[in-house]
Amino acid sequence: MIKGRVHSIQSLGTVDGPGVRFVVFFQGCPLRCKCCHNPDTWDFEGGTKYSAEDIVKKASRYREYFKDKGGITLSGGEPLLQAEFAEEIFRLCCLEGINTCLDTSGILLDGKVKELLSLTDRVLLDIKYTNEKDYEENVGCSLSGVLEFLSYLNEKKIPTTLRQVIIPTVNDTEENIMALKKIRDTHPCVDKVELLPFKKICQTKYDQMEIPFPFGDMPTPSREKMAFLEKMLNE
Repeated sequence: MIKGRVHSIQSLGTVDGPGVRFVVFFQGCPLRCKCCHNPDTWDFEGGTKYSAEDIVKKASRYREYFKDKGGITLSGGEPLLQAEFAEEIFRLCCLEGINTCLDTSGILLDGKVKELLSLTDRVLLDIKYTNEKDYEENVGCSLSGVLEFLSYLNEKKIPTTLRQVIIPTVNDTEENIMALKKIRDTHPCVDKVELLPFKKICQTKYDQMEIPFPFGDMPTPSREKMAFLEKMLNE
């Protein structure tokens, strides 16, 4: 029986994929994004152990809320680091007819991840920035690996939503939006792009953990700026 480490579970999520979702936040992440809202998911030894059967049994209780579009979403942390556990969850979901969605930063692409993706109905892919410099400085990995992951999704025709958190003075530029637009337009698997405003509701977590929030001094983008960038993206 495969078991994995889970940080938390949200039973009726509405922003983690299409419809109403049963969202499982995996424990463990190797990235150190300066805008991270979940530093409490970083520790690979934290969380609670669950079996795949436990997770799917819990998710099944909410099937009446899923209707046609809803289902289960695996998020994090970074679920790709527990690909075998995630795959078993999705395999059981497929047997139960539950829609599967994977929320990931796309930092890993190996045999186990490819098996997981073969059972994935939709991917929510974080494209945090659109150049190598920003990725290296603010995330701790390369953009090239993420684009390789996206290319594989495109090859397999897996429906994909691109997501990007807009951070004033960092990536709230026309140059970034045009680059993101190009990434979308050159990958037909991408049928949706979501621009999300940077927020600092996670500051209390950093304070409790007694670690600095690197982007704690960054402002939240205005509604006008978000609307401007959205318009540019969709023109």
